[in-house]
Amino acid sequence: MIYEQFLIQIGLSKEQASVYEALIQGGLIPARSITHKTGIKRGMVYKVLEQLIEMGLVEKKENIAKIAMFFPLHPNGLRKILEKRDQEIKAVETSLNSVINKISSDYNLISGKPNVQFFEGLEGMKKVLDDSLSTQTEIYSYADIESIQKYIPDINTEYVKKRDKFNIKKKAILLDTPFARNFLKDYFKNVTDIKLIKTLAVPFQTVMQIYDNKVSYITLSEKEMIGIIIEDKRIYNMHKDLFEYTWETTPETVF
Repeated sequence: MIYEQFLIQIGLSKEQASVYEALIQGGLIPARSITHKTGIKRGMVYKVLEQLIEMGLVEKKENIAKIAMFFPLHPNGLRKILEKRDQEIKAVETSLNSVINKISSDYNLISGKPNVQFFEGLEGMKKVLDDSLSTQTEIYSYADIESIQKYIPDINTEYVKKRDKFNIKKKAILLDTPFARNFLKDYFKNVTDIKLIKTLAVPFQTVMQIYDNKVSYITLSEKEMIGIIIEDKRIYNMHKDLFEYTWETTPETVF
């Protein structure tokens, strides 16, 4: 079989791949010829043919010499099979994202160890931020907004749009700079409460997020971008309490 392995890779079963290839090579043929070419039993051949017809890869022609004949449809139908498979994988990925935090928490309970994940580069920064989109708690965050806009503006814009769509609330403490005040004029304040603190001598070029028994960090610079997600209830509780204290003792900001 020339194409069998490829057909299996895009989502066909071994039997479906064998039958479809037999039709591609044989043209208009009856089921018994397919059995002869593939070695698959006649009953299974008919079952597979019905599956391929439903998938849009084969058509059945009746009343040709009183024998049912089968003919392959154009291979472009294989693209639809692959597209459907991609959609199913994306649906499964979405479902996994919705439960992964709970699964991870249960695992950490039985292992007794914090779960630590490391990420690098732009794609890594996106993964760290997106991890909080499945949170069941409000997000607490410290952020250097100027560094965010300098190094990952598109990633952050997309992240905030998703957070707004999912109505995920956040409290954020940022450095009080002219840049921050100007940027925050048009920010998504419907899902984000913001307070500003006095400018530090050196911007920290970091984002820290506290949510769902996790603490995440991303560091931003021209030379490297590194992300870390730590899942540990005690570490989470410590940072959560510290953030809440800082939030309560920081005056409301007037923009």
